[in-house]
Amino acid sequence: MASVLEGCTPWPREFVDRYWAAGHWRGNTLDNLLRGWALQYGPRTALVHGDTRITYAHLNRRVDRRAAGFRLRGIRPGMRVVVQLPNVPEFVVTVFALMRAGAVPVLCPLAQPADALPETVRVTQAVGYVGPAAHADGEDRTAEIADIAARWPFLRRVFTLPATGGASPYGGLTTDPAGCQYSELSTVDAAPEPALVQGSDQVAFLMAADGAVTGPRPLLVPRTHDDYAYQARAAAAAVSLTADDVHLVALPAESALALGCPGIIGTLSVGGTVVLAEDPGPDTCLTALTRERVTVASVAPGALRRWLDALPGSGADTRSLRLVQTGGGEPLDRATAGRVGAELGCPLQEVHGGPEGPLVLTHPSGDPLTARGRLLSPDDEVRVVDANGADVPDGTRGALLARGPYTPRGYYRAPDHDRRRFTPDGWFRTGDLVRRAPDGSLERAGRAEGAGAARA
Repeated sequence: MASVLEGCTPWPREFVDRYWAAGHWRGNTLDNLLRGWALQYGPRTALVHGDTRITYAHLNRRVDRRAAGFRLRGIRPGMRVVVQLPNVPEFVVTVFALMRAGAVPVLCPLAQPADALPETVRVTQAVGYVGPAAHADGEDRTAEIADIAARWPFLRRVFTLPATGGASPYGGLTTDPAGCQYSELSTVDAAPEPALVQGSDQVAFLMAADGAVTGPRPLLVPRTHDDYAYQARAAAAAVSLTADDVHLVALPAESALALGCPGIIGTLSVGGTVVLAEDPGPDTCLTALTRERVTVASVAPGALRRWLDALPGSGADTRSLRLVQTGGGEPLDRATAGRVGAELGCPLQEVHGGPEGPLVLTHPSGDPLTARGRLLSPDDEVRVVDANGADVPDGTRGALLARGPYTPRGYYRAPDHDRRRFTPDGWFRTGDLVRRAPDGSLERAGRAEGAGAARA
């Protein structure tokens, strides 16, 4: 079976047929799903950011116009465009618009090593970049992008969020000495065009992989429309998400948990409301919790600890909360986990897994530090093996191998990593150490030596 994007490993035909037969993959692209959600939930609020509120119908219109604007600026199907935006509505609009234009968004965190962005542009041969015109401290960023464009001549379109305080030499609509064009993202707008015909097996976007395994070269995970739509839908079902839910996203929007576990896409899939928090601190998030009557929140362990510390004197009303999800970055400590139920009045759920999958969700009613987690999909296959790759009995600690309908079969243009992290028959070596119970649930038991600790 041929790959739909050069440098990606496709699922073998027998697995494609299996996931279609099971109803996991349904043949719709993510941007086309948004069209359907706009028809179904049109006047409902889709996104909230501070005082900004965007309905489903308005979101879809903005995506339509921006997709046409990208095409007008020369962005063509299959081209890669790096997206490095904070938790703002422009992130959601831009990612869906690029997919609707047939391009491949390359989702990069704002907080990454300085040398990662040039390498990401080089590896993907990105023709475009979308990001803030300035760093959080106000320092200009466009000069850095201009330097990258001078090194890699395929980068010729830069779209920026306006800088606040301080003028950029490449603000407005201009061209730098290397021939790269700069314009504000808000100007990328044109009359909607007829929808492109796209395959749901195509790569929808590239995500930055687990930071522990990237080394000096960015490692990217290709996610297709089919597999990611299924993941977000299954994750939404796993936490009983409905149109009445209001989901506060306090993790970086491009991260695995924030985007689709169920995150932004899972919440939109059921008609719920996504509240985007640029600042994960308690001042912003406790205010949003109270004002928006948030029901589900996704937050990193460190930020969650700060929420709890600030809660007594904040005047925040958290009675609407029914679930807090946490994952990624530093491990969750027992003291913080034990405080959530008593102080926030809701269960806590840990989500383990990275952009490559698989996802293991602890049961919200249990102790997330000791309770076993369940795999997201009934078609997630796992093996627990020893150092020699032999399966170990249930209850014995071993390395977790997995494959399934949302676990890709390889990285993007990284054959050496593919050989190390994937077996010839498609099992992904997650780097996690686990114990499997007879009922199939998994208990975390650390990380394999050299695998690092950053997940989801």
